[in-house]
Amino acid sequence: MIRLLIVDDEPSIGTMLEKALGRSGDFKITYIDNPVNAVSRFRAGDYDGVLLDIMMPQKDGLSVLEEIKAKDPECVVVMMTAYSTLDKVLQSHKVGADHYLLKPFDSLASVEKKIRELVKESL
Repeated sequence: MIRLLIVDDEPSIGTMLEKALGRSGDFKITYIDNPVNAVSRFRAGDYDGVLLDIMMPQKDGLSVLEEIKAKDPECVVVMMTAYSTLDKVLQSHKVGADHYLLKPFDSLASVEKKIRELVKESL
């Protein structure tokens, strides 16, 4: 079972991902809509991967990424954003992001497949 933390300040996105990825029964999902709370939850938990929004009002996703990688450099982190700027992509990769997804997603099946591949590679 893949333990996945989803962090997105938009409940419609977070809830959709939680439901879609949870259908297979292969994921144990925790969804948090507040990045500050997500960092605390990550520190207290044991996750294989994180789906992390970049643009959030309480705390920037890049800051959250830095804290996640400081605690667990091997954890797979996939950044998500509706704003595709080359600068953000480069910054997220420098900090340790494993992949980058643009919202809206091509398909939820492709999101699930990418997470599975990345987690499998990291084991």
